[in-house]
Amino acid sequence: MTLTKEYLNDLFEYKDGELFYKVNRFRKTIGSKAGSKKPDGRYHVHIKGKSYLLHRLIFMMHHGYFPEMVDHIDLDNTNNRIENLRAAKHAENAWNSNARVDSVSGIKNVKFNPRLKKWQVNVQANNVRRYLGCYADLELAELVAMEARNKYHGQFARHGSLMTAEQAKDFVKELP
Repeated sequence: MTLTKEYLNDLFEYKDGELFYKVNRFRKTIGSKAGSKKPDGRYHVHIKGKSYLLHRLIFMMHHGYFPEMVDHIDLDNTNNRIENLRAAKHAENAWNSNARVDSVSGIKNVKFNPRLKKWQVNVQANNVRRYLGCYADLELAELVAMEARNKYHGQFARHGSLMTAEQAKDFVKELP
């Protein structure tokens, strides 16, 4: 069975990022909350023997289609309010992420080049990796990376760092 906007709106009522049953189903009564939280923190709803991510159902109920991915703008995968959800391609969803926790610089798209002892900036978009130079100053490298993310990632650009400039300077001093 193909899910439609009409079918979902007949089955559920949407309120503030949650779905509530409009009809009695299995052990669910009218007005009861739909979905169960899985170990990954996301909510799933079973319809006709198949599991669906709650945020995808909410998106379909409002827009009438399932996009490749549904992106949580604020990165909180429990915030399923429609204003926090947007259609995205896989790459766009990845662009809207924080710096990796294992990042040496703590800044997205900035890594330390030990051979040059400088901060290197690379940004990828549309399957093209762009080298944007090496910089002695981490703050300058961060600015270059931010401008590149704005240019190439548009509305999906997410900035933020895990390390302060002072911590990065201390890191460089400790290198052999």
